[in-house]
Order: sequence, then structure tokens, then C-alpha cells
Amino acid sequence: MKILNTKVELVREINQLKSKGLSIGLVPTMGALHQGHLSLIGESKKRANITVASIFVNPTQFDNQEDLVNYPKPIEEDIRKLESAGCDILFNPEVEEMYKDHEVWDYEVGDLDTKLEGELRPGHYKGVTQIVYKLFKAVNPDIAFFGQKDYQQFLVISKMVKDLALHIKLQLCDIVREPDGLAMSSRNVRLNKEERDISVVLYKALEYIKQHYTELSLQELQQNAARFFEKNPLLNLEYVKICDKESLDLLQEKSPNGAIALVACFVGKVRLIDNMIIP
Repeated sequence: MKILNTKVELVREINQLKSKGLSIGLVPTMGALHQGHLSLIGESKKRANITVASIFVNPTQFDNQEDLVNYPKPIEEDIRKLESAGCDILFNPEVEEMYKDHEVWDYEVGDLDTKLEGELRPGHYKGVTQIVYKLFKAVNPDIAFFGQKDYQQFLVISKMVKDLALHIKLQLCDIVREPDGLAMSSRNVRLNKEERDISVVLYKALEYIKQHYTELSLQELQQNAARFFEKNPLLNLEYVKICDKESLDLLQEKSPNGAIALVACFVGKVRLIDNMIIP
């Protein structure tokens, strides 16, 4: 696996590969890799000739500076995992490489910036689109892979690709879960044992909604799911909602096109998100 740290090196390498007619798959990450990330690498290897992973903890998408400081950065372990997964290129730049002083990013995210994660984390998706656009321009991928756990992020990036007429296919990949159902996340390593044990409540609440979707009203489903979080003082529920899969508008009535249930909750000091698509 080649490890590149500058955009100049990366662009030169990508141009050489594309001149040979090879297709490029991109898996953007912030490191602290787990099996969910590696499943994206596997999908890229199936669909593209060359797989590029990026590791960059992007400061502009953190609304909480303490969260940025505490975000895990086990780069040596990440490199070993990527090599074992068969990744071809790792792009691992410093902040100074990706951002210039007083840089302005004027892309407007739109309605998705006012709902759920957008509402609770002002500026988050502005930062996400800024860095993903930079990665797209540097890597020039044919296809980019994203995990369903960050479903709203996928919708935001899909909108940006359409708005800016970028010729990149986006692939949404299934959530990878622990045996008890907890969605794999880089933040899970920050949970202590008690917090880890109760964090499965996010999955249980979503599973409850899915199992009872046909028999209960939307209001009952959301109210009952919210009660899962009332029993433990370590849990601070931010939302559990059933939404339209395309707009993320709160559903007012059940749709033949299905729905998506989404949840965000602090477990101790660690904020976790999860979702489940309802057919």
C-alpha cells in the first residue's frame, strides 16, 4: 500500500493510474478504523480497480472542540488494517495540506442542514461538504463509498454531487453491527464497560420501531421507542424519529415507499447515532 501525504503526490499517482484505464474507488474516513470501514474497502475492491482510503480528522465539521481533541487517532493500527484489507493507496494529509488560511466555502447545504444532525450540529455539514469536495477533487474517483450509519451525511453529499455536477457515483453500504446490534463506530472505543453495555439501546429502539411498524401509529412508535431511554441516567436522548427516506422530513403518515427511523443519544459523554431503513 502506498501512503501519500500531499495532494500533489496523490494527483500525480491517480493520473498515472487513470492513464492506464484503471477505475478508482474512494473510501473517505476519519481513521480509528473498524470492520465497518473495512467493509467499505471490500466493496470498493469489488467495484473498482484501485482503492484509495483517506484518513483525515476534519476540524471544520466538529461543532464541539472537546470532541475534536478526544477523537481517536491510532494511525499505525489503521495502516495495518488497511494493508490487511488490500487497500492500494492511503491518503493521510495534515490539516495544513487541506486548508489554507481564511479559506471560504460558500456551498449551501439547503434543507438537510436544518433537520436532525443539521439542526443539532450547526455548521457540521458545511464542514463535511467542504472536505469531501476537496477529497473528490484530489482523488477524482469513479465511485465513492459511504456507510449507512451516517445516512444524513450520504444525502447531503449526494445533493452536493448533483448540485456541482460532479461525475462521481456514490454507493451507500450497509451498517456493520456488533453481535448485540450496536452499530460499529470509531466513537465506541470511548465507552466504558457500563456505557458499552447500555449503548445497545439505540439498536433495540430502532428494532422495536421496525417490528411494530405495521401495527402502531407513527406517534405511538416514536413515543414507545423514546421510553427505551428513560430508565438509565447515563442516557441522554436527543431524538428518535421516523422520516421520509429522501427528504428526512418527519413522516405525518405511513408511506408505501417505506421510511427510515433515526436516533441520536449521548451515552455518558459519547454521542452515538444509528438508523434503520423500514421497507
